Amino acid sequence: MSASTIELIASALFALALLHTFSVVYIHKLGDRFPAHAGVFHLLGEIEVVFALWACVLVAVMFALLGKPETLSYLNARNYTEPLFVFAVMLIAASHPVLSLAQSTLHRLAALAGKRAIYAQYFLALSLMPLLGSLLTEPAAMTIAAMSLGLSFFAIAKTDRARYITLGTLFVNVSIGGVLTSYAAPPVLMVASTWNWDSAFMFSHFGWKAIIAVLVNAAIATALVRPGAEPLAEGASELVQTRSLGAKLASFVHCVFLAGVVVFAHEPVVFMGILLIFVAYTQAYSRFQKPLIWREALMVACFLGGLVILGGLQGWWLTPLLGAMSPTGVYFGAIGLTAITDNAALTYLASQVPNLSDSFKYFVLAGAVVGGGLTVIANAPNPAGAAILARYFPEHEISPARLLLAALLPTAVAAFLPILMPSTPLN
Repeated sequence: MSASTIELIASALFALALLHTFSVVYIHKLGDRFPAHAGVFHLLGEIEVVFALWACVLVAVMFALLGKPETLSYLNARNYTEPLFVFAVMLIAASHPVLSLAQSTLHRLAALAGKRAIYAQYFLALSLMPLLGSLLTEPAAMTIAAMSLGLSFFAIAKTDRARYITLGTLFVNVSIGGVLTSYAAPPVLMVASTWNWDSAFMFSHFGWKAIIAVLVNAAIATALVRPGAEPLAEGASELVQTRSLGAKLASFVHCVFLAGVVVFAHEPVVFMGILLIFVAYTQAYSRFQKPLIWREALMVACFLGGLVILGGLQGWWLTPLLGAMSPTGVYFGAIGLTAITDNAALTYLASQVPNLSDSFKYFVLAGAVVGGGLTVIANAPNPAGAAILARYFPEHEISPARLLLAALLPTAVAAFLPILMPSTPLN
């Protein structure tokens, strides 16, 4: 397939965006060296800004080379449901009443372990919450898990090594924890209807393996990190205190709003309306609220929107590359490609390739979800987790290289199960 000039430019800009992603730590430090321009460098050092910035460059080039009608036609043809959904679900899932309910529930479950409650709470945050992503959707699970871990672990973690191990495990487990159903994980959504895979199919071929991998990864992380002796950080302690009836009712109402957004996850006209009503509710009952994470949610939405715009012109090289691979080759290829492209974009492109074998379909999806924790851009919920947890890292920046290293072990664990037990035939 030959590439047009715009496709070549888009791929070059995509490559620059990837390089930018791995350079954010160094760019951020330039702000300290040149304080007169610190604001610009700190903005360019925000990982969530990267793809939005380069997408703006692409749009400007398209206006210059193609003109207004064709550029607007391309932009209007993109599907922005996922960025809008992640924005809405982050605001609601990270609200104080929802977080308070989740944290107190985790605390009470962990208390059953007695003296090892801190280990149990850490283990549950890295296992139960990612698996609940198959019901709540991955972005909601990531948001709740990241906020919970931020308060109960990241705030008191003694080393960056422990933080990166936890972050890498969280990203991998959320990516593979969403395959128990056919609607919760973005890469599954891209192929479920095209390939006629329902939730029963997903659980029987992928889900039970994901449960094993998630539990093993959480257990390994717990053994490696050995969470601190204090059961909760100060901020988390406030969340598990006895709450008033009004606070409990607020948690219930927030969960209803969250459920509404999840149920209508594919209908932005509906879930954005629900979000507007939710914001009005938080203003009316502000005594039960804390400030919503507007900045983090907006930055993540911009990140994903930029990825949609840039990623829409990468099919000229991705589709032939996937089509030339064998079923087992595409498995390892998908793991690697997912690290540099959103896994939902990867599976979408695979769904456009005709006459794929059942084994090819199985391995391309397995590889896409297995590799979903290697980088911030590999899986749509990752930017949400990064935006929430970055404040606990030096310079408020997550090193892409250290994240990649930390995610290698849980990725290897997840990769072992599908390749060992390929559920064929798939029909």
